[in-house]
Amino acid sequence: MSPKVIQVEPLSDFTLRLFFDNGEVKCFDVSPYLEKGIFVELKNIQYFKQVKPFFGGVQWLHEQDFSAHTLYLESQTNTDQEVA
Repeated sequence: MSPKVIQVEPLSDFTLRLFFDNGEVKCFDVSPYLEKGIFVELKNIQYFKQVKPFFGGVQWLHEQDFSAHTLYLESQTNTDQEVA
């Protein structure tokens, strides 16, 4: 079972800084998904910044989401990036 996201910060380069319930902080790059289906709407930075934790993963208002499992496995150890 993957750790759950308890806090998320959208960053200026379409990445998410993720705070997990096991104490780890990682960054997930959303940019590879921005040209795919429902994720196209995330290219609007104002909309992108509306991300919220949701059932251990993250979700936006129009139900675009990433699961805790995907976020934990595909994210990188936190780097100091600017908040969007």
